[in-house]
Amino acid sequence: MSSPTSAAIGMMKDYQVQTIDDGLNEFHVEFEGPKNTFYKGGVWKVRVTFPNDYPYKSPSVGFINRIYHPNVDEMSGSICLDVLNQKWSPMYQLRNVFDDFLPQLLTYPNPYDPLNKEAAALMIRDLTAYEQKVKEHCQRYAKKPEDVVAKEEEKSSDVELTDDEYDSGDDKAAREADL
Repeated sequence: MSSPTSAAIGMMKDYQVQTIDDGLNEFHVEFEGPKNTFYKGGVWKVRVTFPNDYPYKSPSVGFINRIYHPNVDEMSGSICLDVLNQKWSPMYQLRNVFDDFLPQLLTYPNPYDPLNKEAAALMIRDLTAYEQKVKEHCQRYAKKPEDVVAKEEEKSSDVELTDDEYDSGDDKAAREADL
């Protein structure tokens, strides 16, 4: 017989899930920003912790990498979302968090109930500047690991070395020893 937490994780086949310390109560899930939002193209690692009385009590959910959003604390990753904080039902499943609740949060930010007051104020005052800041955060903090590796490889292959830099210290020392 499987536990509620192992069953919940088992239903996450469409997501990359990484358990922490080989346990089933805490794990990370890779979450992509919804395509119809300012967050499209972003990939976040989301921490999920199940309480002992899950599914009767909601899981703790928070972003690990930074996200610029009125309802997410930028430093801690904590989320202000009623369905997770006050209105959780045992009828909900972990898939609902990633298929429905988080996409809704990113699609419809609520600047009038903020955890990030700066993001909320900017969204209310200047939506274009808010969109730009969100996209900058996505580029800087929410890239897939393979995108980061590919960018580093591209960067390193574009560098041209001078003759002095090309000659490593060992090669240079060997040539000088032959003289």
